[in-house]
Amino acid sequence: MALADCDRVAEIRVGGWRSAYRGLMPQPYLDAMSVPKDAERRRARLLQGDGSVVNIVAERDGEIVGWACHGPYRDGEVPAGGVELYAIYVDPDGQGAGAGRALLDESVRRCVAAGYGRMYLWVLEGNAHARHFYERSGFQADGTEEPFEVDGVEVPEVRYARDLTVRPDVSAASECAPAPPPPPPRGPGGRARR
Repeated sequence: MALADCDRVAEIRVGGWRSAYRGLMPQPYLDAMSVPKDAERRRARLLQGDGSVVNIVAERDGEIVGWACHGPYRDGEVPAGGVELYAIYVDPDGQGAGAGRALLDESVRRCVAAGYGRMYLWVLEGNAHARHFYERSGFQADGTEEPFEVDGVEVPEVRYARDLTVRPDVSAASECAPAPPPPPPRGPGGRARR
């Protein structure tokens, strides 16, 4: 991801929050989210980063349609070899076309190449769509839960984990119609093509 991508990534992230978390978080909080402020935070994090956090974007026809981010586990003790998937967001108008899967696959591929053995992530307990996506990708809730406070309202989160040395059973995904080829992810150092 480049600095020039931050505005589009912020649009996708804010749109993703407003779409995915409607009814799960206070609406005034979602309505108050600012694309320009989020873009500025993305730029600051990229400029101040030490390279341990990896940002990846997916493009379709030259336009960024999704973003993923992973790096060191942020919360408390994690077993050696663990990494955290911080976020995957896809433009709400382009969901279901394979960008999220491509971003997750690329993030996992990079984590395996870096020597990580297990990936963790946090998902809102009530976000059934995201939970199903991660479960189909081999993640399982590991029993760890904690509240995430938004405007004074506790929103419960569930931690998921996946062993990166074992490929997930994709037979459960066979019930879904095949998607068109996913857009190629692009991260630091240029484009990652398959």
